[in-house]
Amino acid sequence: MKKLLGAVLSAALIGAPGAFAAEKTLTIGYSDALTGGGAVYGVPQKKAIDLAIEEINGAGGIKVGADNYKIKTIEYDDKADSTEATNVARKLIDRDDVKFILGYCCSASGGAMASFIGREDVIVLVGTAGARSITSIGNKNVFRTRPPGDYTGAAAGKFIAQQGVKTLGVLAVRDVALFTQYRDALVKAFEEAGGKVVAIETFGGQDRDMTAQLTKLRGLNPDALFVSGYVEQVAFSHRQAAELGIKVQRYGFSGGSAEQFTKVATAEQMNGAWDLLAIEFNADVLGPKAVAFADRYKKKYNENPTPNLAYAYDQVYVLRDALQAAQTTTDLKKIQDTIRALPVPKEALLKYLPINGRMFDDKGQAYISNGAFQWKNGNWAFVKELPSDAAAYSNFLKTVKD
Repeated sequence: MKKLLGAVLSAALIGAPGAFAAEKTLTIGYSDALTGGGAVYGVPQKKAIDLAIEEINGAGGIKVGADNYKIKTIEYDDKADSTEATNVARKLIDRDDVKFILGYCCSASGGAMASFIGREDVIVLVGTAGARSITSIGNKNVFRTRPPGDYTGAAAGKFIAQQGVKTLGVLAVRDVALFTQYRDALVKAFEEAGGKVVAIETFGGQDRDMTAQLTKLRGLNPDALFVSGYVEQVAFSHRQAAELGIKVQRYGFSGGSAEQFTKVATAEQMNGAWDLLAIEFNADVLGPKAVAFADRYKKKYNENPTPNLAYAYDQVYVLRDALQAAQTTTDLKKIQDTIRALPVPKEALLKYLPINGRMFDDKGQAYISNGAFQWKNGNWAFVKELPSDAAAYSNFLKTVKD
């Protein structure tokens, strides 16, 4: 009887799928701005990725064949710098032998990586970096969750014109592709709607004093101002505009949280300002799943989520779904083809606009809706969704090779 029971038990264990599943480690690389001006985006991205990995590992890892893979990361600070990002990518590929890289909050680092990564045996998932070239150049192994800057800038320009603005003064960071492409698309759409841009004033990536540019714009008497750049720079611009007594409506593009803005400007100085951007992480707008994520994030880090971090969080679940669907961790061609055919992961926080049922289009680009947020009672409040034609932009992207 004991022999019979033992034989039955052995047969059951042998036949049970995953009964003897081996636990293995999948090492992925992480490149992002963890110090410097870009860290306002890079550090939250890292925290979101760490939280997603903790969730996936806690649920048993990634199931591929008979094996369960737990994720670990090798992390480097690229400082949002093109040279540093190139060096980091080379270290991750050549020395650390990783096959998957996540991160990239900024266009300088993401663009530098994209310029050569298509020749490498690696798959890259890009977060907040918004330069169009990251996906438009057509690397088959690069995928991005954040839409390009000009996709949103065109919608913002139309919105400002619809608000009755006839003349607009523009203050924007120069030499950062995300912001220059957004700005150019905004200006084009605003002028096509009958508006006039009275002047475009610029500042450098490390500048904090914009009073000279704001004083010049004030003298031109525009109906409204538009300000774009990194969060801290836009916050300084709003503060200095208030200090200069500029009373016109202020629009902007930065994607910063209320906490990030009020480190520089007071709630009163921000009052009434607009932020026109893709609808990033906002628990009130995105619903119960986002509310639950915000609770987990606050419990782990003792701070509120920033708007941009959801792009990075969603990256990790894209990778998990792709590996499980492809049932391989080594056949990169099969994995990248699987990513290109994936639907949106059920855990994704953002509301993506699929292209023919797929999260990513043929260039590896994903899309979400654009929205208008206004500062009210000490915080950003969602006002309305802006028209967002993902399919039309995707068709346009097919024609671009920059």
